[in-house]
Amino acid sequence: MSEVEATASRSTWRFARPEDDDQPSLREVNSSISVPSSGVWFRRLFAFMGPGYMVSVGYMDPGNWATALAGGSQFGYRLLFVAVLSNFMAIVLQSLCARLAVGSGRDLAQACRDAFPGWVAWPLWVLAEIAICATDLAEVIGTAIGLYLIFHIPLEIGILITMLDVFLILLLQAKGFRWVEAFVISLLGVIAVCFLTQIVLANPDWRGALGGLVPTTDLIHDPNMIYLALGIIGATVMPHNLYLHSGIVQTRAYGDTPAEKREALTYSVWDSTIALGFAFTINASLLILAAATFHARGEVVEDIGRASDLLTPILGGLAPVLFGVALICCGLNSTVTATMAGQIVMDGFIQLRVAAWLRRLITRSVAIVPAVLVIYYYGAAEAGKLLIFSQVILSLQLPFAIVPLIMFTSDRRKMGELVAPAWMTGLAIVVAVLIIGLNGKLLWDFSATL
Repeated sequence: MSEVEATASRSTWRFARPEDDDQPSLREVNSSISVPSSGVWFRRLFAFMGPGYMVSVGYMDPGNWATALAGGSQFGYRLLFVAVLSNFMAIVLQSLCARLAVGSGRDLAQACRDAFPGWVAWPLWVLAEIAICATDLAEVIGTAIGLYLIFHIPLEIGILITMLDVFLILLLQAKGFRWVEAFVISLLGVIAVCFLTQIVLANPDWRGALGGLVPTTDLIHDPNMIYLALGIIGATVMPHNLYLHSGIVQTRAYGDTPAEKREALTYSVWDSTIALGFAFTINASLLILAAATFHARGEVVEDIGRASDLLTPILGGLAPVLFGVALICCGLNSTVTATMAGQIVMDGFIQLRVAAWLRRLITRSVAIVPAVLVIYYYGAAEAGKLLIFSQVILSLQLPFAIVPLIMFTSDRRKMGELVAPAWMTGLAIVVAVLIIGLNGKLLWDFSATL
């Protein structure tokens, strides 16, 4: 790194210069992870493993907890097929993100800036920032609830404590990108153990769970079911993940030849598919846990803090601890990924480079305000409803990221040999139409109540 570049990277914020237009995404860590040029395929796959697991955090954030608990407690196993559908959507869209990164060398935000005039790019940036703030709102509430469950810290105080996670971001980024990935994967392991323990103790109806994999027509007729289904989709196929994945894939030094790029794309897709498959088991287990413990007793749960209290007669005193530990791990994981997504979005769309600590404080401050106001005026019980609402906001934001992604990856001029095949573009279009259709139905139902 030159003296000028080093000085710029230490700046609190600055707009990029014209000569920076062709700079890669996350330039400080771009191509920083070496890929072995020879050896068994597994060694090369291992070199690409990491970005997929950072993306899979979207399956296990506190917002996903809230929607899965509410869906399982209110509708039993009937929304399990939505979790399967969300997983399929995520695999298709994240594979397109990897394709965009490897094929064009640009992340999704940069590609939007390249393709669209400012009057389009700037609103897309604002919408992306809203999605990131909605994601962070879920992390704020979830982490605060986790602190309450373990240490009995009031939610208002716990929300303020979440500001301290900026130091975690600085520490991990200073050590290198592999440390960031290792941190995320380690916490995912803790979350998996917590849920596995709870599922074993809850002893769900597995026959009923299998029946929940079959789609139900009730989704079309029940506004409450549509609302929760969109929450599940928004909590899984998160808009910021599309920007994040297209940036962090480029941390691998995979080479510039067509053969090297094709191999990099193959391994990157394997990485995200395996990680999302693992995350689906956690996501589905949460909904199954809610259906097994709450729905059978007629309990509708929208407050994830209260959920652990309801589980105590079944799981014993272990329930609040397991819920609390998993919630804090989810919040810390999402802190890392949301901050990186924010850096990618701000730099990519408007070329504004902000120091990681400042970017984190801005996003977290925006998220804290509505959380504190809701808890202060309406009580802690309403925080769960705010959590679910934040995930529906994410679903409403999805089309503004998905449509450009499909446009770019199907454009041979931008992608060259790695242009998406017609069948993949077709699947992505079906996903986009489905999400837009469900969003439209929700807005129609909402307008009918006015």
